[in-house]
Amino acid sequence: MSAPLTDTTSANTPNALLITGASILGGDVADVLVVDGVIAAVGEIPADAAAGAEVIDAAGLVALPGLVDLHTHLREPGREDAETVVTGSRAAAVGGYTAVLAMANTNPVTDTAEAAERVFDLGVKAGLVQVQPVGAVTKGLAGEELAELGLMHRSRAGVTVFSDDGKCVHDSRVMRRALEYVKAFGGVISQHSQDPHLAGSTSCCHEGEVSGRLGLPGWPGVAEEVIVARDVMLARHTNSRLHVAHVSTAGSVEIIRWAKSLGIDVTAEVTPHHLLLTTDLLEGYDPVYKVNPPLRPAEDVLALRAALADGTIDAVATDHAPHARHDKEHAFVDAAFGMLGLETALAVVRTAMGDDFTWADIARVMSQNPAKIAGLAGQGGTLAVGEPAHLTLVDPEAEVTVDRADSVSLSRNNPWHGRSVVSRVLHTIYNGTVTVRDGKLD
Repeated sequence: MSAPLTDTTSANTPNALLITGASILGGDVADVLVVDGVIAAVGEIPADAAAGAEVIDAAGLVALPGLVDLHTHLREPGREDAETVVTGSRAAAVGGYTAVLAMANTNPVTDTAEAAERVFDLGVKAGLVQVQPVGAVTKGLAGEELAELGLMHRSRAGVTVFSDDGKCVHDSRVMRRALEYVKAFGGVISQHSQDPHLAGSTSCCHEGEVSGRLGLPGWPGVAEEVIVARDVMLARHTNSRLHVAHVSTAGSVEIIRWAKSLGIDVTAEVTPHHLLLTTDLLEGYDPVYKVNPPLRPAEDVLALRAALADGTIDAVATDHAPHARHDKEHAFVDAAFGMLGLETALAVVRTAMGDDFTWADIARVMSQNPAKIAGLAGQGGTLAVGEPAHLTLVDPEAEVTVDRADSVSLSRNNPWHGRSVVSRVLHTIYNGTVTVRDGKLD
């Protein structure tokens, strides 16, 4: 169902917003009053307190804290033909996000304080979501010399998460030094776990029966798992924080579960596509399904779902990876890796995980835990009085057929095109301002 929206703003209540009849995290129904970007009241709001406020009728909708994405490729600077900070921010807002972490593999790479501040400032200018730059671990993503980790952290961008995503920090000595360095300011290294010797430069999919039959060079799950195993031991040795990006195999899940049982400070994320799609989709050689890490067999998908449900995997992250048509529309082996994800993530997760995965669980893995991992103060709140007003209002019963033509991203490499998913983000509120109304940018 689509809730009506009426605008009755008044100078009597500056910058006020009243959300009526919302189910808070899928539980109790309450009204929420927002004043000057902050949640001012939750429950039954006295009429005089909300006089003149803009009103959103949220009957039948679920209210969540604004979603937070730990893993977004905004492509700017360098590949503005695929995405920009503005267009990526639009896609994020439509998907219910109020904060995204912008990965460092841009051109030039985000490996200096100046580069991080540029991305940060572009996000502030766009004004639709909080854009938090991720800094590179190594200069130029070359894996050899540490980037300006401390300077990026002390910059206006306040970088806390560092990743060479797209490439693995494969040198154990470099990875150890990075973990030791960021420990001084509470930073975290987010690793793209892919042993380059086990996953060769031509590998383009999961190594298994399907790749063998199709004649596609594959990389095995163990190429991910050996790096995860090494890195959790390095995190243990350094007593530092490790985050495992886009976990894709059952073996990685078991290593992470074991590491957590020992008290090693490791967190992990899974993408929506790894929760639902399998390597069988490669049968048609459609390059939209070429992604890194690759789609895996059904047994890995089931293990990932179970790990997300039991908390072994802490967060869902989109790995939103837009590409221009001339990079994606090639023979499978030559096409670029990556899929769109921001606009569809919540619905895909809900579809993959089913009704046993509650709205409180959705908030935990798509908002609260990501914000905690990234150290984003004010994001991932509990929708309590005094919290910044970052909210997402969702129609839980809506069934949506995805159409890539409707995307606000610049790119169209959408693996969900033509698929039906459950739940629709209707309204997104960032710092008390409605950025998306009835599913459309305001």
